[in-house]
Amino acid sequence: MAAEISEILQFLQQHEPFSPLPESVLAEVASQVEVSYFRAGTDILRFGEPIAELYLIRSGAVEIFRRNGSLYNRLSSGNLFGQFSLLMQKQVRFPARALEDTLVYRIPDSLFTRLCDEYEHFAYFVETDDHARLHLAVTDQQQSHPLSSAKVKELLSRPPVMIEQQASIQAAAALMSTESVSSLLIRAEASVDAPAIGIITDRDLRNRVLAVGLDANQPVSCILKPGLVSLESQAYVFEAMLCMLRHNIHHLVIEERDRPLGVLALSDIVRHESHNALLVARSIFRQPDLAGLQELATEVRAGFIRLVQEDANSHMIGSAMAVIGRSFKQRLLELAEEQLGPAPISYCLLALGSMARDEQLVVTDQDNALILDNSYDPALHGEYFAQLATWLCDGLHACGYPYCSGKVMANNPQWRLTRQQWSETFQRWIEQPNPQSLLDASIFFDLDGVYGQVEWAEQLRQQIAEQAKQHPRFLAAMARNALNRTPPLGFFKDFVMEQDGEHKNSINLKRRGTAPLADLIRVHALAIGSTALNSFERLAEVMEANILPKGRGPDLRDALEFIAMVRIRHMAADLQNGQEPDNNIEPDSLSDFERRNLKDAFQILSDAQKYLKFRYQPNRA
Repeated sequence: MAAEISEILQFLQQHEPFSPLPESVLAEVASQVEVSYFRAGTDILRFGEPIAELYLIRSGAVEIFRRNGSLYNRLSSGNLFGQFSLLMQKQVRFPARALEDTLVYRIPDSLFTRLCDEYEHFAYFVETDDHARLHLAVTDQQQSHPLSSAKVKELLSRPPVMIEQQASIQAAAALMSTESVSSLLIRAEASVDAPAIGIITDRDLRNRVLAVGLDANQPVSCILKPGLVSLESQAYVFEAMLCMLRHNIHHLVIEERDRPLGVLALSDIVRHESHNALLVARSIFRQPDLAGLQELATEVRAGFIRLVQEDANSHMIGSAMAVIGRSFKQRLLELAEEQLGPAPISYCLLALGSMARDEQLVVTDQDNALILDNSYDPALHGEYFAQLATWLCDGLHACGYPYCSGKVMANNPQWRLTRQQWSETFQRWIEQPNPQSLLDASIFFDLDGVYGQVEWAEQLRQQIAEQAKQHPRFLAAMARNALNRTPPLGFFKDFVMEQDGEHKNSINLKRRGTAPLADLIRVHALAIGSTALNSFERLAEVMEANILPKGRGPDLRDALEFIAMVRIRHMAADLQNGQEPDNNIEPDSLSDFERRNLKDAFQILSDAQKYLKFRYQPNRA
């Protein structure tokens, strides 16, 4: 008997919610366990019958049913059942049947009740369903990072200092000195209600006035840069940081109800939280040549590790890595133009895929393309842009962004098109979908302008949003493509792993997790005409459009976050161990907590793919 109790104790120590309990308590549980055996096809619990025990599967498999007889769940070794019935008037609510010969441990109701009363983690585990536990896991992580909870409004120390655009540069400089500020907001006119139309900084006075000998009696409007970058006061600090780095600015206007509330300086954020991972982008623009950029590649990986160690969430990490990647592209094109001379016509560099979605990590290749002005003449301009694209792609490769294996790069003439050609290409992909165009669409429908005439990218996104939702056949075809990659779950919610090759007995978390999630969210976003790029932002708009079943939107958000973070932590661990990071994880290397929640997240993905199939009827495409 002692040997049997010891075996039960070892099993309890390996499975939630028992594993965190004190050993003395586990020993007590083990001593009170009764063991039962059920043949395949045997009813274990019948609806409405009294129940007085909690069931823990030792071996075998059990099917759980709803009261109407439909299948609710399949459970295997280490899974509990009966807990909800014990909590609900001690009557069976979810009937159970042995799917195969099954051995179960039965734990008395009195001991179950005591464990719930004395151990909060035990009570939470048995009182909540899988989706709720996944949500708590995601929420706890996101709330642990200061930049993910701090709002920009909290960092403002004073109202903005403003001056009208007709005031002299001398007057503006004097006001900045008197008020001890490094920036001034410029109003259209002297009225206090006049809107802000721009901003000048002490750097502008140095570079655009003193350095060029500009007359200080000229109106301040002479040194205004076009456009005003702003952010709402309820935005998070990390969003402000990313916005500054993306636009390569050091001062950001913070607004509340469309009125300036203050100006946030980059130095304010640095004082609040020294975040070197994000500040790498600042160093990129200071590098004088390609060699200097190459030296920063190791800092990018070190910054990635720091973000993970500081419990940043996947959106923060993906956005930070994407901003750094954009900065490399921008600086490389600046260096290219210094080498080759100014571009003969206007152009726009497109970032595609994960960089465009702000979901880039350290394991990534380069996906990019060029939009050329409609005046493009291959005979006159072809050689220049061929050299420009080669400089860019070779430089990115040297800086740690490998060439795209599918040749989706600007150095491929196929992806250097005029504005008109791009517009016609997208229209053709939408109106006449075929396997190749759908493959291209899955990449190019995530596009963002990085350098040059970035508004051209916005115009293309608007065209896509307007046309895609009007073509059900295209949406059905995109849905069919989104179903090609399925989550790695077997019949009993066991992990299905790679069977051969270099990554045998592992799971590719990108191919089988984050990528199919991004694909199905993209289909829903196209269906509602969304122009958002980031998967979380797309999902928020999809949820607002009410096209998902109740509760599915938050579940998808939690699933995406959890799978992404397991993938991210795996990459960081590889880097810390001196290994080249990849997307493949071995389930045995995960904690019980990670395995359980990962299975829940994959099940949410599976359910979401079933709904995608139902909504868009991909087999009809």
